[in-house]
Amino acid sequence: MNALVPLPVLLPLCATGLSLAFGTRLKRFQRFISVTVLSAVLALSVALMIAADRGGPLSVDLGDFAPPLGITLVADRLSGLMLTVSSAVTLCVLVHSLGQGMADRDEETPVAVFHPAYLILVAGVSCTFLAGDLVNLYVGFEIMLLASFVLLTLGGTGPRIRAGSTYVIISLFSSMVFLIAIAATYAAAGTANFAQLAVRLGELPLGVETLIHVTLLVVFCVKAAVFPLAAWLPDSYPTAPAPVTAVFAGLLTKVGVYCMLRTETLLFPGGRLGGVLMTAALASMVIGILGAVAQTDLKRVLSFTLISHIGYMVFGVGLATREALGGAVVYVAHHITVQTTLFLVAGLIERHTGTTELTRIGGLAKAAPVLAVLFFVPAMNLAGIPPLSGFIGKLGLVRAGVADGGAMAWILVAGSVATSLLTLYVMAKVWNLAFWRAAPPGQAADGTVLESDDASDDDADAGPDRMPGTGDEVVRDYHPAGRAVAATLHGHAVTTTTRLPRTMLGATTAAVALGLAFTVFAGPLTSYTDRAAAEMLARTPYVEEVLGR
Repeated sequence: MNALVPLPVLLPLCATGLSLAFGTRLKRFQRFISVTVLSAVLALSVALMIAADRGGPLSVDLGDFAPPLGITLVADRLSGLMLTVSSAVTLCVLVHSLGQGMADRDEETPVAVFHPAYLILVAGVSCTFLAGDLVNLYVGFEIMLLASFVLLTLGGTGPRIRAGSTYVIISLFSSMVFLIAIAATYAAAGTANFAQLAVRLGELPLGVETLIHVTLLVVFCVKAAVFPLAAWLPDSYPTAPAPVTAVFAGLLTKVGVYCMLRTETLLFPGGRLGGVLMTAALASMVIGILGAVAQTDLKRVLSFTLISHIGYMVFGVGLATREALGGAVVYVAHHITVQTTLFLVAGLIERHTGTTELTRIGGLAKAAPVLAVLFFVPAMNLAGIPPLSGFIGKLGLVRAGVADGGAMAWILVAGSVATSLLTLYVMAKVWNLAFWRAAPPGQAADGTVLESDDASDDDADAGPDRMPGTGDEVVRDYHPAGRAVAATLHGHAVTTTTRLPRTMLGATTAAVALGLAFTVFAGPLTSYTDRAAAEMLARTPYVEEVLGR
């Protein structure tokens, strides 16, 4: 079974070569390769999760070089669950994006760029979850970020290039700090391997250990979009195509949270910086949700709720008890799925109406009842309505805070409850504007072609050419500062349609079902995450598996 550990990384990388070789000549075969490989990665992830749960962590030294010289990949309960959830989500997003691309019928789209970049993204995410040392973790981040740069700027439109530039600058800065942290760690401990660092870091002078700890924490907080290091996110994600935004918002920030879970328990046990993390968690919750309350574009609303709900996960990491870590892991798995689903629904709304600006759409509950259901279920799940998985994760964190009994823990309990209520308010606001009220005057009719962000800045600032009607009018989508713009998968014009592609609906429905599965199987899930939390706190199974003690 140990031999299967590298496959979630190697399969997407090998498939990338095949995808590039076929290019745009055999589009159907290219799509078949991507779907087949991601399905295989999902099956492998499930197998690794079950094996790690039954027999303990699995590890492999690539090239048979032992640490600290070799590259070590490790699959334990935490990484197995993260791999499984991320594989399921990326498969749903891929199918959704294929449906959107087929609906666009754009033969000039550089599909040969999208599929390889997406496969590389999956390989990078898998590499970060399986990395057994800081260097390989850094490599996984860079693989992931290289692909994300391409996906974020698909179409080469002005708003996307501007947003992508911000994302690139922030990512390069965090990568530079990460390299400094790796160099300092190796200089102080003589290794970058997690298992060896778990033994050696405690022997270092307190000041050196704290410096390494803080530096790594800054890097991971930037990746996870923890306040005050989250200002880049609301302007970077909404400009991207809906499927790309979905996988970014649902998954990439959770990679940073995973790294925090791994390092805070394995390398720096004891919660020395727990107070700092809990303060950042409270600020993320409150400021993020207040930002969401002030938005009128659905993508920006979801971007700010993303920042807010990262705070719940950091709450568990900062508290660092078994119950808190178990609740944090439940919430990470839940939030990956639900946040991705909501952005996929935003893509469907954009396809139906030509925009995600809430002041310009309405009446969707009557016009598109299936779309209303697909939004309502994950929205209530995000708000934490019982008995959905969002409530289960929040309940675990609240119980952990009450059991801790400290002043900061009680403040976080109050903040998490208030944030949950405000999230419910935000989701109700979106429901009332987009679904419940009557359609506002001027809402794009079926078949309207909207020139979105591929229009020039001068044209965009000029506002609509004329009001949309019932024919094939062309309307420039007015997008003032602070609002997202309509966009297809590759930045070309949007043609609204009341008959949404079945592939897009099917993939979104599957994502909704995956979120509901966490509720149906809440008992086995919470038992699994409790065992994962105990394993993280014990540290011994991980260290012994890697070092062979």
